Amino acid sequence: MKLHHETAAVFVPDRIPVGDALGRITHLGIGAHQDDLELMAFHGILACYGRGDLWFGGITCADGSGSSRAGFYAGFTDAEMRAVRRREQNAAAVVGHYGVMIQLDHPSRVIKSASDPSLKDDLGRIFGRMRPQVVYTHNPADKHETHIGVAVAAIEALRQLPRDRRPPKVWGCEVWRSLDWLPDGEKVLMDVSGRDNLAAAISGVFDSQIAGGKRYDAAAIGRRCANATFFESHATDKATQLIFGMDLSPLVEDPSRDIVEYVTGFVRRTEREIREKLSARLGRTAGASIGERT
Repeated sequence: MKLHHETAAVFVPDRIPVGDALGRITHLGIGAHQDDLELMAFHGILACYGRGDLWFGGITCADGSGSSRAGFYAGFTDAEMRAVRRREQNAAAVVGHYGVMIQLDHPSRVIKSASDPSLKDDLGRIFGRMRPQVVYTHNPADKHETHIGVAVAAIEALRQLPRDRRPPKVWGCEVWRSLDWLPDGEKVLMDVSGRDNLAAAISGVFDSQIAGGKRYDAAAIGRRCANATFFESHATDKATQLIFGMDLSPLVEDPSRDIVEYVTGFVRRTEREIREKLSARLGRTAGASIGERT
């Protein structure tokens, strides 16, 4: 499998042939940076952990050179940081029992580019060797531009697959923007309760980020706990840890659908829900503009 960068690497923790490793993947995570998979696609990692019939595969798109650094890592060069981040990601793959871990080594500027197709092309080559049933990637409403670039490239590459090879489930996940704002009926609910130890173990290997000033491990656990507790106001918690997702499957099923209109449609429906509830309390019609009383 020829990828765009010679420095791209495919790591198979249990050392079976690469073709076999790719072919067994049932749950695939596509993240921008090293540790994004562990934060957003833990549902897939957990679903496959310890199973012989289900396998999680990871793709990390960025090279890691722009990572934050402080303390012990403050003086690291970009090249040194890239090497550290790659090692950490492979260590997480070992701890999480991944079926394969692919690091594409693209600079962030390429991922964010609207005119450079190299990431989409790499993803297309990989998808041609896999048949995952569930794909996790960033949600296109994320506030991180590199994350948005990965989400768009993943959607575009999946759309180019023959219809019978497109995965039935494609979910956009939380990292730099929570999906609590989605209408409840449109949230993809990923229950990851009861495995805080595994979540801590796979996130804890990213020492360059934790010691370097970003407690992503603690923040992710806190968000999942908050999602579970605040999801329903009039019922006891059915889960202790929830990850929210945005369903991107319709964008893959129908390549003619506009990505911008699809994603902002969630925003419009959330606005409508807020308007209806607040307007009812204030005695206004939901369609009235601000300052316009009925």
